[in-house]
Amino acid sequence: MTNLFTRIKNTITADLHEALDQKENKNPIAMLNQYLRECEQETEKVRKLLERQYTLKDEFTREYHQAEELANKRKHQADIASKAGETELAHFASSEYQQYQDRSNRIKASLDQVTGQLGDLERKYEEMKHKLKDMHLRRMELMGRENVTRANLRMNQVLDAHTYSDQSYSKFKEIENYLDRLEHQVNSSYYRNTIDTRIAQIEKEMKLEESKSI
Repeated sequence: MTNLFTRIKNTITADLHEALDQKENKNPIAMLNQYLRECEQETEKVRKLLERQYTLKDEFTREYHQAEELANKRKHQADIASKAGETELAHFASSEYQQYQDRSNRIKASLDQVTGQLGDLERKYEEMKHKLKDMHLRRMELMGRENVTRANLRMNQVLDAHTYSDQSYSKFKEIENYLDRLEHQVNSSYYRNTIDTRIAQIEKEMKLEESKSI
């Protein structure tokens, strides 16, 4: 059963790759646009991760300063209690100081690590943006080349006498025949109306002459 599913999966994958290859051959610029959109989406994901890293750094920085402040406070309190002979209170303050100091050291190590990671993410993010910008410029260059190529192809098709001379002559001949038929219809209608008018006029003149002779 597993082998069957594997064969089906491989068949579907192969068909998908073949369809993508056909689509790319048919319209490579469209495939390039899709690829650029995917790169933009990945760049946006990195930007959001970078923002989260900035937030994390701010939180570590805040926790570090708070731990340092409390550690210094407990150290000062331990010194005062010790000078005052309050042994138990001095011991408690010293224990608290050590806990805050350990916490501060741990947070400082995490803060340094996050800061280093943030710098690495910033460099990679800037590199991604530059790459994306370069790809956009490259797409514009390719689109320009495609436009020129398509324009030259169409102009060559129009200007190529071997390919289109017979078709062009046939098209013009068809238009000329249409105009000839249209002119014939117009002229026939004109002459028909002219003859009817002229005959009617002659008949009217003849009747007038006959009435005068009587």
